[in-house]
Amino acid sequence: MKTTDVGPADPRLPALFPVLRQLRPHLTPELFRSVYEEGHAQGLRFTGVFDDGTDDDATDDDATGGHGAHDRADGGAGDAAGGRTGAACLGVAGWRLLVNTNMLRTLHVEDLVTTSAARSRGVGRALLGHLEQRARDLDCRALTLDSGTQRTGAHRFYHREQMGIAAFHFVKRLDGPE
Repeated sequence: MKTTDVGPADPRLPALFPVLRQLRPHLTPELFRSVYEEGHAQGLRFTGVFDDGTDDDATDDDATGGHGAHDRADGGAGDAAGGRTGAACLGVAGWRLLVNTNMLRTLHVEDLVTTSAARSRGVGRALLGHLEQRARDLDCRALTLDSGTQRTGAHRFYHREQMGIAAFHFVKRLDGPE
């Protein structure tokens, strides 16, 4: 497995879509690209885990090295391992750096999903571990995420990963009922 960042112009971006759609079935390829193009300017980033034929997690050091790494617009050019164009995507995380009065500086995960075939293979753990290290490198005080109330399996996973429930996230829909 290879964990790497995927920018809006990265040729691996389309490989993220089918995986992300398992979590967000309302997305179309066009809507996903549009959301990422607009969201990227607001700090939205995506990280993927790609199958490189090994069970060990490797990190694309070029795309993850230091404080400025989250600002790369191209997400790197890929390589001959799991980050190469065409490698199967096993998991995706959408995240951004947040600064607020509560936790001050946090890395917030908005999407985290693995393919159903890759569950229990360490893909989710690889994504969270990569993002935790990124948060530490960016001097964040916490790694936070939202998870739908119906996703009890995901909640068990987050608890196993030493994450706790710190708040409720309330929503008032402005575009009509769901």
